[in-house]
Amino acid sequence: MIEMTGLTKRFGKTLAVDSLDLTIDRGELFGFLGPNGAGKTTTIKMITGLVKPTSGSVEVDGHDVQSEPEKAKSVIGYIPDTPYLYDRLTGREFLDLVGGLYDMPKAAVESRIEWLFELFGIEGWGDDFAGEYSHGMRQKIVMASALLHDPELIVIDEPMVGLDPQSQRLVKDVLIELVSRGKTVFMSTHTLSVAAELCTRIGLISKGKLMETLPTASSEELERRILKITGGERKVFFPEDK
Repeated sequence: MIEMTGLTKRFGKTLAVDSLDLTIDRGELFGFLGPNGAGKTTTIKMITGLVKPTSGSVEVDGHDVQSEPEKAKSVIGYIPDTPYLYDRLTGREFLDLVGGLYDMPKAAVESRIEWLFELFGIEGWGDDFAGEYSHGMRQKIVMASALLHDPELIVIDEPMVGLDPQSQRLVKDVLIELVSRGKTVFMSTHTLSVAAELCTRIGLISKGKLMETLPTASSEELERRILKITGGERKVFFPEDK
């Protein structure tokens, strides 16, 4: 479903992603883990076509993201770590706008919106202006927009940020159900318990390089491996300890 070959991104002198070779099969729920600044979000932005690689390539469902952007993006649903909305549009109006961008028939858009409103519990506030939403409300609308066109690949950057426990459980259940229906999920997260619970395979990245991939593991094992690749634990001390 995703084929990354020699994927590299430089920002000036900074090597953000270093020759990444990684294949994600259809039906996987792949977790992408690593410390802050490891290259996770940059990789996600290259997969979704938001950032152009310095070298290397990304294919999604057989389509090169750079040379066939419309075909590649048509099968991707993207959920960023920060939920951007138009404050002067209602949630429903925003979703209607997204449906138009994908050339979806109006009847199909309306039907999917009603289903997504019910799925995410949006009915009570989805017709309010987005400027009145909490962070969690905005996140739900963005998730709904990513699923609106029934994509084959869902790319998520930190899905649980700003969500209450009930909403986190809902998102987990939605992701599990999507994968059971043959969809593919590529997910970046710092929440090790989420990765341990959901992912069918996990990749660990540090300083732009893919360090290893492994089958699902416990959160304790993931923590141990991440600490190992990042140089271990830091000693905690206070001024009076010196």
